[in-house]
Amino acid sequence: MSKRILVTAGGTGGHLFPAQALAVVLGSKGWVVHLATDERAERYGSDFPAVTTYYVRSATPSGKSPFKIMRVFWELVAGIIQCRKIVSEFQPDVVIGFGGYPTFPPIVAALLAGVPTCLHEQNAVLGRANRFLGRFVSALAVSFEDVKGADVFSHKIFLCGNPVRPRVIEAAKKRFVPAEKGGTLRLLVFGGSQGARFFSDIMPEAITRIKKGSQGRLVITQQARPEDLERVRAIYNEIGIVAEVEPFFDNLPERIAHAHLVICRSGASSIAELGVIGRPSILVPLPHSIDQDQLQNAKELESVGGAWPMLQPDLTAKILADRIQYFLDFPDGLIKAALAAKTLGRPDAAEKLSLQVERLAGQTGDIL
Repeated sequence: MSKRILVTAGGTGGHLFPAQALAVVLGSKGWVVHLATDERAERYGSDFPAVTTYYVRSATPSGKSPFKIMRVFWELVAGIIQCRKIVSEFQPDVVIGFGGYPTFPPIVAALLAGVPTCLHEQNAVLGRANRFLGRFVSALAVSFEDVKGADVFSHKIFLCGNPVRPRVIEAAKKRFVPAEKGGTLRLLVFGGSQGARFFSDIMPEAITRIKKGSQGRLVITQQARPEDLERVRAIYNEIGIVAEVEPFFDNLPERIAHAHLVICRSGASSIAELGVIGRPSILVPLPHSIDQDQLQNAKELESVGGAWPMLQPDLTAKILADRIQYFLDFPDGLIKAALAAKTLGRPDAAEKLSLQVERLAGQTGDIL
């Protein structure tokens, strides 16, 4: 009889992509995979190899208003009731959560039913949901050797890395072809929904500050919000830059592999993909995240010499232009950074996590 797993993740790419990577590996081993997430996943979930997808009720605690706190509480209670029914009917052998508050109801339902549980933390800082649930689950998988806030769970931690999708593994087969001095420099710029506006504002201004004789050597691929597309395209066109500007790229791993330099936020999936593929990057951490997880992620890649973090409050168009100009003049620095970035990559993370899931599948017994 096939083993069954309920995979649960918040409905963003950062949570869903590693969950998808694990689901692919377990599916190849004959496991039946079901997914519990929220409605945001509809944008990403079409490729998720789940037999059934459940959209569970949940809410993220924010603010100190008693009304908001009670609303969040009852939404989570409703989600737990919903997930107890899911767990009872599906009878999973293991439930694994990939972070975000939509993982809270399924994990609690699994704990109440005595089903073995595991959490995976993608970031270099333990997320709030994982921080709370970590004391109750069977195992906690991490992506970095030193995860801030996870030390209290050292007895149940194992390091596997952040699982990446098969198309990332495929893109990693493309070797880094260095830019030639005086030749073309290919830039890839992306930032997700919260980062694209910032890059749409600063990148065109930075490019206008590049030396006139160097601008024509740039080839730019950039993500921008729909409302910013024409403005960004017009600036690049005016100064004669070859640029592809779109709101979304569904083949981002391939585009990372094609780039000489990536400029992006430092979400966990971006860090993992830059590491596995092995490409140098300028990282601009999202400045307003509560736990500053993106800053810590960026420091991990910086520590091996694979990236140059720049804090958004301090970053100006001139500073960014100067850095890009440097790589136009001295592209050899990108070779060393590409090799360094690849040392942080863990292409076998999904396989390692699947082995831990298989070990957990033999455990039973009430936890709560």
